[in-house]
Amino acid sequence: MSQDPEQSWDDLVRFWEEMDWPVGSEVGIIEGIITVSPAPAYRHNVIAESIQRRFYSVMPEDWGIFQTPAIAVPSRVGMLIPDLVVAPRRDHTESDTHIPAALAELVVEVTSKSNARDDRVSKPAAYATAGIPLYLLVDRWAPDGPTATLYGEPKGDVHRPLSTAKFGEPIKLPAPFDLVIDTSEFPET
Repeated sequence: MSQDPEQSWDDLVRFWEEMDWPVGSEVGIIEGIITVSPAPAYRHNVIAESIQRRFYSVMPEDWGIFQTPAIAVPSRVGMLIPDLVVAPRRDHTESDTHIPAALAELVVEVTSKSNARDDRVSKPAAYATAGIPLYLLVDRWAPDGPTATLYGEPKGDVHRPLSTAKFGEPIKLPAPFDLVIDTSEFPET
């Protein structure tokens, strides 16, 4: 479903919030288009869980790591559903359905074969526009083989690549995490 130019961001979000979507599916808004995807596959979730587990020892007590939350990026007409988000735990009185992107410190996407383009192009542009400091893309379907790439230093709608690791190599996340993730734990496909 695409956004009507006459329709406001608030109307689009209200529609997204109030619609009865298929149970278990991920429903987001990418560049003004409502997208419905099936739930991630088991191996996809194994990777996300492995990454999530590493963060518990390095996060401040008042931060959380949240699985598949909605992140609002109104300037990109986006309500994105990343696999993981690290953000301070706060009482978000603005909305019960989503986290304002400005609160996120790190977003993690694990590609699925069906929507890898969104994770590589549309979502990173929105995350950079929102000023999210770090974006970790775990790309199981990369053309040159599975990789994990850390992006940072957002400027406009672009993050700068900070480091890339092929599956089997470690990837280091900078402060405030100072964390090494061992990608050898990730199932490749």
